[in-house]
Amino acid sequence: MGARVVALSRRFSSRNALLIAAFAGLAVFLLRDWLEGDMARHMVIEFPLLLLAGAAVGRVLQERFGAQIACCNQMGLTGFVFASLTLAYWMIPAALDAALGDEWMAAAKYVSLVVSGALLRSSFRVAPLAVQLFFVGNFALMTATVGLIYQTAPQQLCLNYGTDAQLAAGESLVALAVISACTWCVSVAPAFLESGADA
Repeated sequence: MGARVVALSRRFSSRNALLIAAFAGLAVFLLRDWLEGDMARHMVIEFPLLLLAGAAVGRVLQERFGAQIACCNQMGLTGFVFASLTLAYWMIPAALDAALGDEWMAAAKYVSLVVSGALLRSSFRVAPLAVQLFFVGNFALMTATVGLIYQTAPQQLCLNYGTDAQLAAGESLVALAVISACTWCVSVAPAFLESGADA
């Protein structure tokens, strides 16, 4: 009976994960022109939606290929490195322009961000707090730095976005960096306090 309940629970969780992935993917597909029509929406809304879709897919893959994923992603390092490089690349103005002007580059953006989301889910599950802190801190610093560069650049950096859109995107990226760091701190606070109490 207990095994059956566990199996039903996993099936229900997988179904929910697939629904989340489908919803996020459909949102990007249907709202693509609106999302990519503005630099801030492109980076601060579309990117997280693709990461969310990937994380939901990763939830399903974890049940079927958990051992293989864990073998290739020990301490979460593979996932963190891949996601860091992917996010850094797509924050480059020339990369954004390429994704808007070339369907193959756009497809590469979608796939790489979805894969990053799937790997990040696995990484956060297995990585020690110190490794998580390094990644989150690096992401927050990188995102805030790019945001400040977008705000202070004297010239237009993207061919497809004007200076006003560039300024708004820079402000949004700084806000995203702060929100991401605060969210992680809140999420790990119970585990950190518990480990401190045990010590």
